[in-house]
Amino acid sequence: MLYFSDLLQYSDVFLRGLKTTVELTVLTTILGVVLGTVCATVRQYGNLASQRVVSVYVELIRNTPFIVQLFFIFFGLPAIGMRLSPWEASMIALTINLGAYSTEIIRAGLSSISKGQIEAAKVLGLTFRQTLVRVIFTPAFEKIYPALVSQCIIVMLGSAAEVSPRILYK
Repeated sequence: MLYFSDLLQYSDVFLRGLKTTVELTVLTTILGVVLGTVCATVRQYGNLASQRVVSVYVELIRNTPFIVQLFFIFFGLPAIGMRLSPWEASMIALTINLGAYSTEIIRAGLSSISKGQIEAAKVLGLTFRQTLVRVIFTPAFEKIYPALVSQCIIVMLGSAAEVSPRILYK
């Protein structure tokens, strides 16, 4: 029979794993949401060419399994001369993945803002940047907060499951 006290001898390994998971989660959540916000803004308000580029990125990432993306980054990029550690590859893959999913979540929030509010901001003389920050982003993020947090939790689960055990045994 296994007792939890038997696992205490591995507490340093568990703590390193916890540290790695927290680091990856925090960093990729910040970077992924920023990437998603930029891409959603481009997809909603950008020119046609930039909208198509973002659409291809989002559809490509959302329609491939995460493990394939991770393998492509870790094993594929060295073929073109980019050597990455397992931690770096995990961080890049998680950021790109969260960026694509959060793009769609944030775009849905941006789409929920009525045209009347945007027109009112123009009438008040707000610049496009001021309109984005004060009129569009604030209520949009309030509406999408639950879905975005759920996606960030999925990133945390992915960071714990997908990171190579070699990181833990440095």
